[in-house]
Amino acid sequence: MRDANDTDFANFLLWYSQAGTPLVKVKSSYDAEAHTFTLKFSQEVPATPGQPVKEPMFIPVVLGLLDTNGKDMPLSSVYHDGALKSIASDSQPAYSTILRVTKKEEEFVFSDIPEQPVPSLLRGFSAPIRLESDLSDSELFFLLAHDSDEFNRWEAGQYVQGLRSILSDSNLDKEFIAKALTLPGEGEIMDMMDVADPDAVHAVRSFIRKQLASELKSEFLRTVENNRSSEEYVFNHPNMARRALKNIALAYLASLEDKELTELALHEYKTATNMTDQFAALAAIAQNPGKSRDEVLVDFYTKWQDDYLVVNKWFALQAMSDVPGNVENVRNLLNHPAFDLRNPNKVYSLIGGFCGSPVNFHAKDGSGYKFLGEIVVQLDKINPQVASRMVSAFSRWKRYDETRQNLAKAQLEMIVSANGLSENVFEIASKSLAA
Repeated sequence: MRDANDTDFANFLLWYSQAGTPLVKVKSSYDAEAHTFTLKFSQEVPATPGQPVKEPMFIPVVLGLLDTNGKDMPLSSVYHDGALKSIASDSQPAYSTILRVTKKEEEFVFSDIPEQPVPSLLRGFSAPIRLESDLSDSELFFLLAHDSDEFNRWEAGQYVQGLRSILSDSNLDKEFIAKALTLPGEGEIMDMMDVADPDAVHAVRSFIRKQLASELKSEFLRTVENNRSSEEYVFNHPNMARRALKNIALAYLASLEDKELTELALHEYKTATNMTDQFAALAAIAQNPGKSRDEVLVDFYTKWQDDYLVVNKWFALQAMSDVPGNVENVRNLLNHPAFDLRNPNKVYSLIGGFCGSPVNFHAKDGSGYKFLGEIVVQLDKINPQVASRMVSAFSRWKRYDETRQNLAKAQLEMIVSANGLSENVFEIASKSLAA
C-alpha cells in the first residue's frame, strides 16, 4: 500500500500496537488580506493500562471547505511542513483533500481562499477518532443544512433549524434524513463520560427528543402523511428509506404523550401492511405507559404468537423499555407462556434486552443488578455458556458512580460465591471483579 501510493505510512502501524481512541483538536483562522485559511491540529492518545505514554498516530482527515452559499470551494494548494503542495490535478480543481496528521501538533495553510469558509472535517469518518473543533453553533447549523458530505451533516449535531431544513429538503435521500434525525444512544453518550450517569443522560436525551418533537411537530406530521403507503411490501432502498423516515417521525410524535398523537400511532399500527411499519408503530406506542400500551402489546402478541422470531422481538421491545420500574414487568414476563429460560434466544431477547436499558438495568436502587444476579445463578445451572454472556453485562461496573459500583460489585461477589458455579461464569465474573 505504501509503494502503490508513494506515501510514508511510518506510524500507521501504531493503530495496531497502541490502545485507545485518539483525541484530535482543531482550531481555525482566516486571513482576509492574504486569502489564506489555517487549520491547527493537535492530537493526544489517552493512557491505557500497560501503555502510559503514547506516540502520535497517522490520522487521515478528509476535508472540504464550504462557501457562504453552502457550496464546496475549489482547493488549489496547501502549505504544510515547510512545503507548498498542489491539490488541483491536471488543472482541475479539487473540492476535497486528505490532510495527513502524523505529529502531536501540525498546521495546514490553504491558499487562494476568497472568503471565510466553514470547514467540513473528517468527511466520511475518514479516521476513527474523537474530534473537537472550534466550530460555533451557527457553523454547525450551516454544516447540518448544507454539507455535501452526509456523515458530517449527521455529525454536525441535532439542531432544530438544521433539522427543519433537512426535513424540508426533497432532494435528500430519505435514509440519510432518518439517520440525521436519530439521536445518539444513551450508551454511546455514557461512553464519552468519565463517570457514566445513566439518570442524567436519560433525562437530557428525553428532554431533547421531546423538545425536537414539539418544535418540529408540523414537519413530523407532514412526514408521516407523505410517507405512508398502502401498497404491497417491497424490499428495495427507496421503500426502506421511506419507511425508516416515516417511522422515526412517528416515534418523535408519540414521545409527546398527546392523546391525538397516540391515536395517530394506533392508526399506523392498525393499517400497517407489513411487519416493519407495524412493529415501528408498536414501539412508538410502547414508549409511554398506559392503557393504549398494554392493549396494543397484547394485540400484537395475539396476532404473532406462532412466529417465535417475532415473539422474541416482542420480548426485547418490552425488556429494553425505559418505562419506570420496568424490572417488575420483566420479572412477570419470565412467567409468560411464550418464555423459556432454557431457550438461549429467548434469554438474549428478554434478559439481554433488559441489560440494554441504561435507565432500568442501572437503576440507582440496584433492582436491575439484583435481578440479573439472580437470573445468572439460576441460568448457570441450565446453560453456563448463556449465563456467562449475561454476566458480562457487569463487566464495566467501574464506569459508574460509587453507589452503582458497590451494588454491582455485591452481585458479582454473590455470583462467584454461589455453590457449584460453572467455570464459564466464574471466569467472567471473577475477571470483572479484578478489572
